[in-house]
Amino acid sequence: MLGITGFAFFLVAVFLLNVTPGPDTAYIVGRSVAQGRGAGIVSALGISAGCIVHTLACAFGLTAILAASATAFTVIKIAGAIYLIYLGVRLIFTKHDDAAPKTQANEKAAPKSLRQLFAQGFITNVLNPKVVLFFVSFFPQFVAADSQHKTLAFLTLGVVFIAMSTLWNGFVAWIAGSVTERFAGKSGVKKWLDRGVGGAFVGLGIKLATSHR
Repeated sequence: MLGITGFAFFLVAVFLLNVTPGPDTAYIVGRSVAQGRGAGIVSALGISAGCIVHTLACAFGLTAILAASATAFTVIKIAGAIYLIYLGVRLIFTKHDDAAPKTQANEKAAPKSLRQLFAQGFITNVLNPKVVLFFVSFFPQFVAADSQHKTLAFLTLGVVFIAMSTLWNGFVAWIAGSVTERFAGKSGVKKWLDRGVGGAFVGLGIKLATSHR
């Protein structure tokens, strides 16, 4: 169908990739810890939206250009790393004072809106060059070289990948958020959870910035 080969193996491979913790999983868990299940699920949807961009780019050949260009790879890598470090630093230095009045200054530290969470998940995924290279190196293995419908084949594989990833990431967000709810109202625990997740984000950003092609 459309020149897709080894579809069953593709499903197994995608499942294994999803259950293997990575930057996206860490980000979703972080947001679930910071703001609860809803925030984690919205972040997961943002990441899925980012995968749509990668799918379209792969289908129309743009990821091949990025994979071949050292400059393009470096620009995306640094941008993604800076953004992850920024998010991590924000979490590390978030104030947790339950007794503080809701002044204008405190409102600036209010939880992210659903729109902001979705946008951050989207940007985090789109600016991750590892995802770019994953799409351009993984998907072609399941499309016949002589297929007359390569674009449709890539789009189909992308839709399947996104659907499976969204389900898994939503599950991760739900579990992480449920565990976090047990610590609701305990600002001391919440503070160290945020700092731990923030440190993980900073670490991921540094790892991304220093990674090689």
